[in-house]
Amino acid sequence: MSFFELNIPTASGQMTDDEFFEFCRQNRDLKFERTSDGQIIFIMPTGTETGRINSKINARLQWWAESHTGEVFDSSTGFKLPNLAVRSPDASWVSAEKWNGLTTEERKKHAPICPDFVVEIRSENDTLRECQDKMDEYMANGARLGWLIDPVDQKAYIYRPGQAVETVSSFQETLSGENVLPNFELNLNSLL
Repeated sequence: MSFFELNIPTASGQMTDDEFFEFCRQNRDLKFERTSDGQIIFIMPTGTETGRINSKINARLQWWAESHTGEVFDSSTGFKLPNLAVRSPDASWVSAEKWNGLTTEERKKHAPICPDFVVEIRSENDTLRECQDKMDEYMANGARLGWLIDPVDQKAYIYRPGQAVETVSSFQETLSGENVLPNFELNLNSLL
């Protein structure tokens, strides 16, 4: 998630949702997010180790979703959160209820929803604080469960609405999808 901010002036001072989507489309080889106050953030590509871990998590999440309702999304997907930020979690799942509530047009752009489940992976270039802030934002905007996986320090952080963050201090543990992703488990050691 390493990033730097860009100031891209528009006639109104900030990009509208459509302007931001078009900007992303015109720069499809680059990855951007937008903060809740309209700042455009360029997201640098992750290293291959982080990409490898991300692929494992997405594959396992997709495999689980084949026998459950809802949709899985990868790190290329932008969601427009209720606070107007556009964020791209490393892995995410949206319930069928939320997904089916979107129009066809909303599905084609940055869908105006917060995923029910989000995963962020800390890469070597990320500070822990940057990742924690992003997880806090997801939870404040409606995520029901979130995992911040930190291979750098071999820890994981479990986020639940209205609860203190739980720290898992060993990659020998298995994370549970709890009631959000019933029967979904992720053995952290399998990511190493």
